[in-house]
Amino acid sequence: MAYMAKNLLIVESPAKAKTIEKYLGKDFTVRSSVGHICDLPAKGIGVDIKNNFTPEYVVSPDKKKIVAELKKLAKGAEKVWLATDEDREGEAIAWHLFNELGLNEKKTKRVVYHEITKSAIENAIKNPRDINKDLVDAQQARRILDRLVGYELSPILWRKIKPALSAGRVQSVAVRLIVEREREINAFLTAPYYKVLAHFIANNIKFRAELEKRLIGEQDAESLIKKLVGAEFTVRNQEKKPSKRTPSGPFTTSTLQQEASRKLSFSVAQTMRVAQSLYERGDITYMRTDSVNLSQQAIEGAKAEVKKLYGEKFAYTRIFKTKSASAQEAHEAIRPTNFDVKEIQGTDQEVRLYDLIWKRTVASQMADAEIEKTVLTIGHSKGDEKFIATGEVITFEGFLKVYTESDDDTEDEEKEEGTLPMLKTDQKLDVAEINAIQRFTLPPARYTEASLVKKLEALGIGRPSTYAPTISTVQKRGYVVKETREGVERHYKVFTLKDDKVTSVTKTEITGAEKSKMFPTDVGIVVNDFLLSHFEEVMNYNFTAHVEEEFDIIAAGKLSWTKMLSNFYTPFHKIVKATSAEKERASGEKLLGKDPASGRNVFVKIGRYGPMVQMGDTESEEKPRFAKLRADQRMEAMTIEMALDLFKLPRIVGNFEDKEMSVAIGRFGPYIKHDNQFFSLPKQDDPYTVLEDRAIEVIKEKRIKEIEKTIQVFKHDPEIKILKGQYGPYMTMEKNNYKIPKDKDPAKLTLEECIAMIEEQKKSPKKKRGFTPRKKKTES
Repeated sequence: MAYMAKNLLIVESPAKAKTIEKYLGKDFTVRSSVGHICDLPAKGIGVDIKNNFTPEYVVSPDKKKIVAELKKLAKGAEKVWLATDEDREGEAIAWHLFNELGLNEKKTKRVVYHEITKSAIENAIKNPRDINKDLVDAQQARRILDRLVGYELSPILWRKIKPALSAGRVQSVAVRLIVEREREINAFLTAPYYKVLAHFIANNIKFRAELEKRLIGEQDAESLIKKLVGAEFTVRNQEKKPSKRTPSGPFTTSTLQQEASRKLSFSVAQTMRVAQSLYERGDITYMRTDSVNLSQQAIEGAKAEVKKLYGEKFAYTRIFKTKSASAQEAHEAIRPTNFDVKEIQGTDQEVRLYDLIWKRTVASQMADAEIEKTVLTIGHSKGDEKFIATGEVITFEGFLKVYTESDDDTEDEEKEEGTLPMLKTDQKLDVAEINAIQRFTLPPARYTEASLVKKLEALGIGRPSTYAPTISTVQKRGYVVKETREGVERHYKVFTLKDDKVTSVTKTEITGAEKSKMFPTDVGIVVNDFLLSHFEEVMNYNFTAHVEEEFDIIAAGKLSWTKMLSNFYTPFHKIVKATSAEKERASGEKLLGKDPASGRNVFVKIGRYGPMVQMGDTESEEKPRFAKLRADQRMEAMTIEMALDLFKLPRIVGNFEDKEMSVAIGRFGPYIKHDNQFFSLPKQDDPYTVLEDRAIEVIKEKRIKEIEKTIQVFKHDPEIKILKGQYGPYMTMEKNNYKIPKDKDPAKLTLEECIAMIEEQKKSPKKKRGFTPRKKKTES
């Protein structure tokens, strides 16, 4: 009989279980629940609204085996320890485990820890507590509220816009932020201006100064440059200011996501995935936190490391306090569990993220950087205009020896601070050259994943555990895309004064390039506008933040979760019923103009399969024509000319084997039609410009692939084929696919053997037939 330990300790993840089991010894069996074991059912609402919002929790199908094993182990254990994560989700998992495993309250203990180290785990075992039902209720309230919103709003979107859409309390507000930013950018009127940069030489050192004001027009810029011909430049004033730079606090979930995005180019989801791995290995503290607090032990550990590596002068103890009222100061910031460990072994991503966390935490316990800033004011003999030069010298590195925080703000490419020469008031300066460079005002920046998290946090929307899922959801739903887009060429003018001569030149630059930015899709815009017009309260930033605050109040035991849900649901459901009763669809339809040839109206709108243009009125006797928008086109930017171009498909591109080839765009993308067969056009080919030779090439390439894919075709029954698939060989007959047993050689199978296997598999249709290749694309 297998040895049964006295204690069963249940954690959330298998990796964590392995780490903890090493610390607890033979008296403990450590097992994982692999996350939540229960949830609301996948189908149906799963909430009895009339019965005080009673939830119907079911064991997830993929967790039944785990629950059965845990039940068995729990029965044989003297004591069960629920050691799930210390946040609300972890508390809810502990509660579900308690209920589903049928645990005895007297022999069950709840333990929490914020790091996986021997001392932290042993301390947790010494200080158990009961399950905190208030935290569970806060999690229940969030889960049920989100189910109610999604369950009631999504069907409206299916009917009013297009199938398979969804809405969510936080995700819809995140989409709103991105849509509003896109509209701000589209409405922004770029204005040109000139910045004037002078390059001076003094004491054999070249430095730069900028005119203290911008010039508006080309005439002003040219006039000033001409005016400065022969001018003498002198130092009017020199001011030295000592200043200090203070380190940022240690990482919270949000700031870690932002900094990992800036410094490591990690996505928000990637950051959380790597941080989870570091936590489970015992390298860092818990990675879902909104607190900047450090324990006394951590402060002392960081201080000792600073002294050891950099000396006494660099150490400075700091106590950071979180501004957010909802932050739980009992929790800690994200920090290394052992400051002695400067570098870890692991994947490249783990090593880099740990390095970031170590440096940020250590820097937070270091002295200020001391800086001497010099500001020079330079005048000239031909007018009152002043040039300003700034320079700074770091007189004491302090925390900058370890870490410099990045910034989301767009950096001015011409901004430059360096060391200035030692100068005296009234000292004359030599001029190398002066440039008046045309620049342009910039629209607001589009959100990156990290800057969107920053904005959500600033508005009080979401919590550490929700940022990454929210950003993943809006992309999965097709409301937002994260893309890198090329910029466009722009001309700008430069006036130059050099050797007392004025010249002008027009240069070109690329502007508007975007890297990994969040763009709303047409569907996202239409859904956003519909929800805003009918469910303004749900989409309201303050309301969404207020809901988060109410969850915090529930967690503190000061508000009934069912009362909170009732207060929200009653008015919300009334609006749902009223909106459902309206017959009008929401397609974002916009009249673009008329087709000159037919006189029919041309619209852009969202259709069943996405954005499209429509020629002809829906109510007219003549059937309207439709065309899909191209991948790089957006509804809000569509013009009548662009729409008419889309109706040029299908177009004839030539002949091949005495049969016509045409190009069109169908539901699955652009394709070539030839002899009643369809050939997908590769992404690099434009259906509007592809020529006959390339179309023939595509058809031939497809035929070669088909031949290479074919293992056997039977002469007496060509309907039955044996083909190579992504996961191995398979049989096909009458557009259905059938599995070939692994012990059979597909090249040696006879027709009779194939028919027998197909008939056998037809008799048991419920059995999984193995790999099913993607169906061939067909176009209507």
